[in-house]
Amino acid sequence: MDASPPSETDIAGRGEARPAVPLARGLSAKLLMLTVVFVMFAEVLIFVPSIANFRIRWLEERLATAAAVSIVLIANDAGSTPENLQKDVLMAIGAKAIAVRDEEGVSRLVAVSDMPQAVDEHINLEQTGRLRSVASALDTLAFGGKRMLRIYGHVGDSDKVFELIMPDWRLRNAMLVYSRNVALVSLLISVFTALLVYTAINRIMILPIRAMTGAMLAFSRAPEEPASIIEPEPRSDEIGVAERELAAMQTTLQRVLGERRHLADLGLAVSKINHDMRNMLSSAQLLSDRLHSIKDPAVQSLAPKLVRTLDRAVAYSSGVLAYGRTQEPAPARRRLKLHQLVEEVREAVGAEASGVDFVNAVEDGFEIDADAEQLFRVLANLARNAVQAMAGDTEEAIVRRLTLSAERKGSVSRIIVADTGPGLPPKARENLFAAFRGSARSGGTGLGLAIAHELVRAHGGQLELVESVGGRTVFSVSIPDQPVSIEQARGALRRPA
Repeated sequence: MDASPPSETDIAGRGEARPAVPLARGLSAKLLMLTVVFVMFAEVLIFVPSIANFRIRWLEERLATAAAVSIVLIANDAGSTPENLQKDVLMAIGAKAIAVRDEEGVSRLVAVSDMPQAVDEHINLEQTGRLRSVASALDTLAFGGKRMLRIYGHVGDSDKVFELIMPDWRLRNAMLVYSRNVALVSLLISVFTALLVYTAINRIMILPIRAMTGAMLAFSRAPEEPASIIEPEPRSDEIGVAERELAAMQTTLQRVLGERRHLADLGLAVSKINHDMRNMLSSAQLLSDRLHSIKDPAVQSLAPKLVRTLDRAVAYSSGVLAYGRTQEPAPARRRLKLHQLVEEVREAVGAEASGVDFVNAVEDGFEIDADAEQLFRVLANLARNAVQAMAGDTEEAIVRRLTLSAERKGSVSRIIVADTGPGLPPKARENLFAAFRGSARSGGTGLGLAIAHELVRAHGGQLELVESVGGRTVFSVSIPDQPVSIEQARGALRRPA
């Protein structure tokens, strides 16, 4: 699919504002500017020693020229050289005076014109350290132009020391021209390098990132459309990993949104029938109340059970909308006789009517610290799932047995729900406590286990599948006792007996 962002025409047609980054603030512009800046910075680091070297070479060339002129003038007897000729030679070199010192240290002024009264800087070309040369070059560029220099040193293989006195403005002008040329070349190199780097990185990184941005924007506008999920390219680098992870995240989010939409539809349907169901249950309650006036012993024994069942149904119906809006309420925990609660579960699930042998193996005196209604829902969901799984087997020789037992280890009560059913399929085991995905039956929603898991976690406990093979499925419900509050215990000890 084309993961590029929609055009402005398309967006304008839908009346939407384009959520795009301006070009001047985009990654492309930033990449181009940063490349230019970094290359220019590298050129500056190269320029500093380069300008120092240029200054030394320039002075050496002037001293070499002065040395050649000096040899010629000495050979022609400098004392007889006309003054105007000396000035012409000095003007050509840009110097004020030229001198030669022989091996014995005797100096001879070869040519002179307007001898300056003072020299500002003495430069020995044979003793120019790198750091000193850099400092002198930068000083000449910044503050030079009005100084008088004395340059001296050997030239070539000559044993004489040649000296040259000259102003530094010509040197500074040459250095400025050199700096300008280097700056222009550096700028051209920077722009050319930036364009190359930009072209390469834009193709390798920016365009895929822009495509991912477009895919995310398209997904945010229509998350339910399968075509809005990005198609990752077959790349092994970080961009490829990011595209694959984005595609996986969008797929998961799309599935979750679909489940939430189904749950919202279910909640809407429940809200529509909730009022009528409560009215019907209320009518059933009124009819059940009249059963108390019938003196038949069988009716008197069944009436309380029927009333409790109707009360529970009314409570469930009243809490449906609240459950759809919020989380389950916090459990109101009390000490319960588990054996009696399991008997109520037996009557609620109708195991015997389905041909399932319901075994209540909980000891009569076993107590558990839990919310009665919520624990009933947990056990009823587990038992109903087991009964429905075993009721699907039509062969008469198959044993259909559901057994509920309990044990205590320290402060933790553990309820075992075991059946002889066919076991859970692999898909149900993988999505055991996920709504709409953990159902073991065709057409089931998987809400029973999801609700049971949530209720057990609210008690601080754990619901887990211990075993599931053909002929045996075992669930375990572990619920710890409530922690004892030290302040409450102290208050109880202070109260008189």
